Amino acid sequence: GCVLVVSVIEQLAQWHNSTVKAAMERLCDYIPGKYQIMCHMLCCIDKEMNADVVCHSLRLCKQDPGQPLCHLYSPPELHHFRELMHPSTFIFPPFQKSFMGFSSVCAFPLLANLCEKIKYVLRNKLPFEDFDGDKFSTFPTLRGYHWRGRDCNDKNTTVYPGRRPNNWDAKSDSNCNGIWGVDPKDGIPYEEKFCKGADSKGVVLLGDSAGAHFHIPPEWMTVTQMSTKSFDNLPMAFSDELDWPQFSEITGFLNSTIGGWTDSLYLRLRKRNRCNHRDLQNISQNGIRGRLIQEIRSGLARNQLLDYPAIVIYATIGNDVCNGERDTLAHMTTPKEMLSNVVKALRYLDSHLPNGSHVILTGLVDGRFLWDNLHDRYHPLGQLNKDVTYSQLYSFLDCLQVSPCSGWLTPNETLRNLTSERALQLSNVLKEIARSEKFTNFDVFYMDFPLKQTAEEWRKMGGEPWQLIEPVDGFHPSQIAAALGTGITWQKALDEWPQVLGKENPFNDQIEAIFKDQGGY
Repeated sequence: GCVLVVSVIEQLAQWHNSTVKAAMERLCDYIPGKYQIMCHMLCCIDKEMNADVVCHSLRLCKQDPGQPLCHLYSPPELHHFRELMHPSTFIFPPFQKSFMGFSSVCAFPLLANLCEKIKYVLRNKLPFEDFDGDKFSTFPTLRGYHWRGRDCNDKNTTVYPGRRPNNWDAKSDSNCNGIWGVDPKDGIPYEEKFCKGADSKGVVLLGDSAGAHFHIPPEWMTVTQMSTKSFDNLPMAFSDELDWPQFSEITGFLNSTIGGWTDSLYLRLRKRNRCNHRDLQNISQNGIRGRLIQEIRSGLARNQLLDYPAIVIYATIGNDVCNGERDTLAHMTTPKEMLSNVVKALRYLDSHLPNGSHVILTGLVDGRFLWDNLHDRYHPLGQLNKDVTYSQLYSFLDCLQVSPCSGWLTPNETLRNLTSERALQLSNVLKEIARSEKFTNFDVFYMDFPLKQTAEEWRKMGGEPWQLIEPVDGFHPSQIAAALGTGITWQKALDEWPQVLGKENPFNDQIEAIFKDQGGY
């Protein structure tokens, strides 16, 4: 984090032909309120020192005994580097000394309260603001309605998205789909008239950081694009764990503000049947692997007796083979472990999902696509001076042992191939589960992760493969990839499993005409 911030400050000074102090002040002016603490601590940077030197000097980066010296930029001569990074090289103001040695932004007093809230939602996978305890919220972030359908009464635990209507919602909206009241012409409740027998169902995603839609805005570190508006979304992004589920492939529902466009399984189900409004849950977490049972137990909100069936997408597309360990192969999930983890999760789902639900198991991605299309391209940090490629970024993260995927983000072709081989083995486990395992309350389907089809579709539209990857982390699917993937998944379901999607509601236009202003989002 320090290397990224210092790099941006130094490049701002270069781009605006200013002093480093002026560049730091410029960056602090861009950053909202209390988050400015992260840039004020870096007020004494020497323009001639690269970011690696500065951050080692501040002790925000360190070299453990017996470990290599991690650096993003080409280092100076070793003896010179040691001399430069000694704290005596800097003259620190008193308040800056108090920040030296902090290992996390959460150590800063002004951010500690927000960090505690984030830790709470990470532990519980539940909304921080949920007054009635029904696992739904009227607050957008901190696992609120960006992640699951918006509550329409946070003081009543029996009112929440996805439930079957109470007395056909003649008097109030118990399932938050915006449809309630009685038609004065015939006395029939609108919910009964429009939604009875409509095969309503919600969508639930059990996923990893790709499903949560991890994204770091490139304008945060591209000085040629930086302005006072660049960091407007920083507070929201931070309190959503740098995830953007509201734009994601499965549960997206808002127009994208991070490039591309939003298309999601939820939006298509809603368009197919307006009664499905707000019935979505994104139970994904950055770094989660196939052992999803704890996340499902704490995060799933589905009453087997009171709620509608659900389409559950089980998609941990990379983390079972991805880790930042030195011996990455030894830390990958084995086929035996995968079988046990997934079957346990499915058995738990069978005891909690309403009858008539469906589960779709998504295979793992072939991550060789990442190195093949990005390794020799310049990262946003390297575009100004043509000095940081994705290959350098991957090596830096791997050295720090925080690589999102040591097996794929590596120049070692043999290791990349072995990682893809294990991913294929785990996908075959999922395929066999879908073929052979039977459950009482849902049927199970399997589909390959549609990366190849997505890339082909994007080429037809005139795009380049690298645009399907998040530019800052060089690892996750981009907004474009998410939107294109939705169409491919939807078409497969229409062709092969039409019963999963339910039938089209013939009353959609009437619902929109009557309740246009009541559905909200």
